[in-house]
Amino acid sequence: MSTDQEIVPFRIDIPQADLDDLADRLARTRWPAALPGVEWSRGVPPAYLQELAAYWATQYDWRTQEARMNAHPQFTTVIEGQRLHFLHVRSPHPGATPLLLLHGWCGAFADFLDVVGPLTDPTAHGGTEADAFHLVVPSLPGFGFSTPLAGPGMGPARMAGVLVRLMERLGHERYGVQGYDTGAWVAPEVGKQARERVTGVHLNALISVPIGAEGELDDLSAADERRRQRMENFNDGYLQCNSKRPQTVAYALTDSPAGQLAWMVEKFQELTDPAEGLPEESIDRDRFLTTISLYWLTATAASSAQVYYEAISAAEWADVEEGAWSDADSGADSSAHSGADPGTDGQEQDWAAAQRGTVPTGVLLSAHDVTVRPWAERDHTIVRWTELGTGGHFLALEAPDLLVEDVRAFFRALR
Repeated sequence: MSTDQEIVPFRIDIPQADLDDLADRLARTRWPAALPGVEWSRGVPPAYLQELAAYWATQYDWRTQEARMNAHPQFTTVIEGQRLHFLHVRSPHPGATPLLLLHGWCGAFADFLDVVGPLTDPTAHGGTEADAFHLVVPSLPGFGFSTPLAGPGMGPARMAGVLVRLMERLGHERYGVQGYDTGAWVAPEVGKQARERVTGVHLNALISVPIGAEGELDDLSAADERRRQRMENFNDGYLQCNSKRPQTVAYALTDSPAGQLAWMVEKFQELTDPAEGLPEESIDRDRFLTTISLYWLTATAASSAQVYYEAISAAEWADVEEGAWSDADSGADSSAHSGADPGTDGQEQDWAAAQRGTVPTGVLLSAHDVTVRPWAERDHTIVRWTELGTGGHFLALEAPDLLVEDVRAFFRALR
């Protein structure tokens, strides 16, 4: 591990013994019986998972994917005791805008491999020199090679603080941020903590939630009402497990690659477009297996889930115990709050107004997203709102061209 202030070159080099162990464990999987006639309605069907596991064990080529990741400059550093792994890919255009790209769960830094070329070298990918970016693509703390976690409390706000320090250490004085899913929690926090440095925040797969304000469910557009209902009816079993008992669930996931595979491929199936299709219809099988392999080979089922606990469960306990959300006592991040903070005079203050991000923000919605616009505008200063009508949760993997186009347009307007 490097020490504070050092930036150390890094290459992925998984021992062959670990790959052999993965194949052996998959071959010895103890499979549950199938329940006839339920398909995906109660979880991943055994027949599908058995075939996918066999492919992972015998046909998937980790070394090819490892080489693709290693084609980009990678580094590690330590900030506030936390090891941080990241790509740092400089554009050939010296005037490029630095851009921080933040993945989600169940994602990884490798989600962005298809957008690295178009964003760093736009003239070779249908853009202009003015659209160029220098990219910093970290593994969020607790994910992949940004491990082990330095300790509890690594919620979105603290992650953001680590990333602000990283950008300072790399010499990027003014930069943009793009994030999805967990990254869409962290990116606005980067903007709040470094508002004089962050030029804009671009988000997809953003979650906006009601906070109990009077009338917030009234007069929603038809599209927003559909999104609200989808969010309300979504099967959040994985979220409940990750946020309430991340360590307990992780024993099974860390010991069984078939378990890790099922846990994650269910999300790839549910959250890709079309929702009723197999994940391979939206994302190349080797690409999502690379993401799953990163979780397995780094044994990060527990550490990657901790952010849910920090951002959701801790906030809920603070609400129960104190009658209001409390960052200081719970260690939770304000982006997970759904209530108001108490004022010193015992009156509730307007949490949304107090916490609203002021950095210009762009929101990109795929067909799968559940972002309710009035709630998003309550929390963010939104200057660009794009609805695609296609694509799923993992746009960098499913529709990288659409993501690149919107990122370019958003930051082009800010220049």
